[in-house]
Amino acid sequence: MDVTLHLAQQPEADELLGRSPLAALVGMLLDQQIPMEWAFAGPRTIATRLGADDLDAHEIAAYDPEAFASVLSTKPAVHRYPGSMAKRVQQLCQYLVDHYDGDATGVWRDVSSGAELLRRLNELPGFGKQKSQIFLALLGKQMGVRPKGWREAAGDYGEAKSYRSVADITGPESLQKVRAYKQSHKSAAKASPK
Repeated sequence: MDVTLHLAQQPEADELLGRSPLAALVGMLLDQQIPMEWAFAGPRTIATRLGADDLDAHEIAAYDPEAFASVLSTKPAVHRYPGSMAKRVQQLCQYLVDHYDGDATGVWRDVSSGAELLRRLNELPGFGKQKSQIFLALLGKQMGVRPKGWREAAGDYGEAKSYRSVADITGPESLQKVRAYKQSHKSAAKASPK
């Protein structure tokens, strides 16, 4: 995989996301309760703190949990909740080791349909339906992974130029469109009676 992504809005972090499927998965995992750019810069920060140029699922899964939590907690912290996210990153990496020999591309390699890919993504620790659909849309829209029915499996996130999620961010302008969509979505949710 070698694509150009603009999710972290930082050249070195985006370069890692574009060449490392594991970094892209970890960024997606971290993308909750913090700004998108912070989440997707996280894999680069983790790699740098581990003294590596990339993330390795075997290494992260085998890392001492307390020491790995410290890697994420060192200031500036990788996430608002570095301890719990360190645990989730290790669980994701352990799952990849157990099911795909540590190769993140195994999640989407040789899938026959978008539905199968969505099922595989849903099985990943820390990936619920929405996160799985967003990552599936990212794979299809920007990373060239397009099994039959991928747009349908990604739901609304699969729509072309929908600007609903990270799957549609290709630069600062599209980032602003996604932010505007999310803000209007939050406002509508707050305004609707419960």
